[in-house]
Order: sequence, then structure tokens, then C-alpha cells
Amino acid sequence: MSNGVDASKKFLGVGMAFPMGVDGQGHVILNSYEDHVRQSVLLIMQTVKGERVMRQNFGAGLQPLVFEPAAAATAAMVQHEVKQALVRNEPRIDVLDVQAAADPSQPGVLTVGVNYQALQTDAIYNVVYPFYIERGSL
Repeated sequence: MSNGVDASKKFLGVGMAFPMGVDGQGHVILNSYEDHVRQSVLLIMQTVKGERVMRQNFGAGLQPLVFEPAAAATAAMVQHEVKQALVRNEPRIDVLDVQAAADPSQPGVLTVGVNYQALQTDAIYNVVYPFYIERGSL
């Protein structure tokens, strides 16, 4: 251990928080370790494929599914795209499970749950992401 940080956590990294911000002293807000990985997972799910010029395959590319019905086929496609994107873009984790299901309390929302394990620490985490579909429906 150095500087009070477990060496296995250093693998998880430190970076700018998303969305970017500054603290009261004018310093860029950073996130670290487990939170850095969690924000990366969310960022991958929110990014459109082709959005990053130098990394055309980065992101889950869920946006084309926005106007699809909240059906089992859409949920299966979301699960597949999220899992593939995380395996491809986030080497610090092992994706254990991805589930997507319509939320009966919120029409037009698929709740995406991702269970993953941080490789260096073996800690298991869960991220829940609401994916809004059928935005144009009346």
C-alpha cells in the first residue's frame, strides 16, 4: 500500500468525473477506483457508436432502439448490445450478467441491470440504467 491506497485498486484508475465539473477551489472534480469504473460503465451505455472519432466502436449504440416497442425482442437486443459493448470497451471488469426488462410502473422504459466484477479487487457491483424508449408515442 502506498498513500493509503490498496495496490489492487490502482488498476481501477482515477480520472475526470462525468459530467465534468469543478469544485469550490476551481479544481477539476475527479472520480477514482470503483466509482471511476462505474461511471465508465454508464458512459459506455450512453454513447452512440461512431460518436468518438478515434474510437468508432466505442459505446453500446442503443439510440437506434429509442423508438422500438417495450417488448421482449427489444429487451433482448439491449441486453446483447450492452454486454458486447462492455466486454469490448471495459477491460477492468468481467461482465457477470446483463438484464433488460420493461418497467411496468413506467411505460416506455426498459430497466437495464448490469452485474460486473472488478478484476483486480474481485468486488461485485451492480449498475441500473433506465433506457427510455418510445419517446415519440402519444
